[in-house]
Amino acid sequence: MIYITRREVFNAAHRVYNKEWSDEKNFKVYGKCANPSWHGHNYTLFVTIKGNIRSDIGYVADLKAVSTLIRDRIIEKVDHKNINLEVDFMSSRIPSTENIAIAIWEELEAPIRKLGAELHCVKLEETENNFVEYYGA
Repeated sequence: MIYITRREVFNAAHRVYNKEWSDEKNFKVYGKCANPSWHGHNYTLFVTIKGNIRSDIGYVADLKAVSTLIRDRIIEKVDHKNINLEVDFMSSRIPSTENIAIAIWEELEAPIRKLGAELHCVKLEETENNFVEYYGA
């Protein structure tokens, strides 16, 4: 079993808040991340896949195909977008880094399998000090 990782970057805005709560409660729970005027991040996404090296091609999966998949299914949808308002796979979730990572996993898991590999981890860096790693349910 071998693990390979593809790195991608994107910029996006969001507001972390619960629609059911008052602004006061949202600010108490989420602080400045609940700003009604949004805020943004320069995200770094790491997608790690795993599998056995295929003897016919010499690798687990074509990283160019993996990159194209990530760009088509994720980056094109989130880059320079408002995650709360413009990203279809986030429409029913509070856009915390944790929920974004889970949603990215859900968008990529089946297509990665079609490439002959298995999704191992989605790591999403929100800032240089904060990141999430998700390994599936």
